[in-house]
Parts: sequence; structure tokens; C-alpha cells
Amino acid sequence: MEISEKLLCLFSTEVSAEEDRYVIEVPRQEVETGDIDPGEVYRVALISRAEADEEGEASAQPQSAPSEPQPPVDVGETRYVEIEDIGKQGDGIARVERGYVIIVPGADVGERVKIEVTEVKSNFAVGEIIEETF
Repeated sequence: MEISEKLLCLFSTEVSAEEDRYVIEVPRQEVETGDIDPGEVYRVALISRAEADEEGEASAQPQSAPSEPQPPVDVGETRYVEIEDIGKQGDGIARVERGYVIIVPGADVGERVKIEVTEVKSNFAVGEIIEETF
């Protein structure tokens, strides 16, 4: 299965019935990390558990716990990134695999910098600039 670079988040959830409609809940962390804003409109793609099993993606995961994608970076790792955006706090924002966000304080849009990852969370990481331009 091919995943678009425009993917903002990925999570597992149930569809629940609520009066005359069905509801899909977005985990709080997806909003708190800044990738999703309440009140905005987003496209939603649903992938059945059975289809994921056929492709071997969910078969290794226990059925009782939703699978969480692992961050594509580790603390101490160095990366070359391009700053694509500025966050609400004024920090540089770079995106790597699957749209994973790395926050780079002191970087400006368009800069290409070498960073060392100093903090890793499920939906974002923080990197410190160790080389200004590459």
C-alpha cells in the first residue's frame, strides 16, 4: 500500500454510533501535536482491518491493542533536513518519512541544515542544528 506524503497522522480507532450518525474519534495527541486543528475539514481514508491483514501489516500486531507507528528517528541520530514551515512558536518545521515532523528551533524556511535529534515523541521530534548549511 502506498502512503501519500501529505499524510498528517495515522491511528487506529473504532466507528461508533451516536444518535443519527456514526463517529470516528481522533486521538487527543493528534490535535495537541499541531498536525490537526479542530474545526478544519480533512479527507479521511478508512482501511479495513481485514485488508491490512492481507497485506501483512496488521497480522503481526495483537488484535486487542491498536498499532501505533514508530517514529522514524532516534535520539542522538543526525539528519540533513530542509525547513519547510515555521511553527506557531516560531521554530522551524521539517518533515521526514510519512510526514513525521521534526521541530528545529532557530531555523528559517528554506534552510537546509544538519541536525541532531534531541527528543523523540510519537508524532514529532526536536532537533538541534549542528551545521548551518549543507
